[in-house]
Amino acid sequence: MGELLLIRHGETEWSQAGQHTGRTDIPLTDSGVAAAKALAPAIAMRPIVAAFSSPASRALRTAELIGLPEVQPDSDLWEWDYGGYEGRTTEEIRSDLPGWYLWRDGVVPGDAAHPGETVEQVALRANAVIAKVRPLCADGDVVLVSHGHFLRVLAARWLGLEAAGGRYFQLDTGTLSTLGFEHGQTVITSWNVP
Repeated sequence: MGELLLIRHGETEWSQAGQHTGRTDIPLTDSGVAAAKALAPAIAMRPIVAAFSSPASRALRTAELIGLPEVQPDSDLWEWDYGGYEGRTTEEIRSDLPGWYLWRDGVVPGDAAHPGETVEQVALRANAVIAKVRPLCADGDVVLVSHGHFLRVLAARWLGLEAAGGRYFQLDTGTLSTLGFEHGQTVITSWNVP
């Protein structure tokens, strides 16, 4: 069996500032470009049978810099839609709502471009991705280039945890994590590797 390779896109100005970046399309910083390029040697050594990316330019650019051939954009790999919290930091949100915690409290609706999602809605997308890519792992590795909160939810669902279990998996920009199998059970084989 192959593994599922999770790549969080490289740094953007918003990720560097701690701003929630769901559907707003922000380019990579120079540091984000360098981090993506640094992942290329580790990916080049893998038996990759398929690669999918969020349609966001920051994810597609990361995939390009890594050197992934034939990357298929997949709208299910978009980041959590943060609704009215799009572009805001946790500190800014907590100035209005003391103690706010994304994984527990969720988001408020935003405008038409940012209606917001519950963690359960993000989990439905993660479940759909897993259903599509898990059978492909029989032939080799599958790469997903996506976003921090979405990939954390996907990891939780891979392990059979509730979606909010993603809160336990910190994930930095420009990193590689791998999910695999041990004795027929799904496991994390590496996490948050720069």
